[in-house]
Amino acid sequence: MNTGSNDSAGVTEPTAGAKPDQPLGSRAPQYVQSRRVLHLSWQVGVFIVGLAVVVAGIIMLPLPGPGWLVIFGGMAIWATEFVWAQLVLRWTKRKVTEAAQRALDPKVRRRNIILTTIGLVIVAVLVAVYVWKFGIAMPWKIKE
Repeated sequence: MNTGSNDSAGVTEPTAGAKPDQPLGSRAPQYVQSRRVLHLSWQVGVFIVGLAVVVAGIIMLPLPGPGWLVIFGGMAIWATEFVWAQLVLRWTKRKVTEAAQRALDPKVRRRNIILTTIGLVIVAVLVAVYVWKFGIAMPWKIKE
C-alpha cells in the first residue's frame, strides 16, 4: 500500500483513497513541527496520553464502562500524530461502516429478528420451567 511521500514537515501526502483535506502525518502546530526536539517531545506526550486512554479502555472491557469506545478514543489521540494509527483508524472506520451496511440488509435483519425471537422463547421456557419446579423465592425470604 502506498502511504505517500514525506515532506520536510513530516506530513505525508494522502494516498489515492484518502481525502485530500485529511493528509496522513502529524497534526502538531507548525511551530512544534519546525523544531525537532520540541516535535519529538510532542510525539512522546501524545503517545503517553494515547497509551493511558487505551489502557483505561482495556481495563474497562471486563469492568463496567465503554471499553471499546475509550480504546478507539485513544487510537484517535494517537492518530493526531502517528501515520500507523491513522491507517488503523481508517481501516476500522471502513470495517464498521461495512458491518453497519450489512446489518441493514433486509435479509440479515429478518434473520436476526428470527434468531432473537427464538432465543427469547427459549429463555422464557427455561424461566417458566424453573418457576414451575422451584417457585418464586426471593433471597430475603428464604426459609431455612
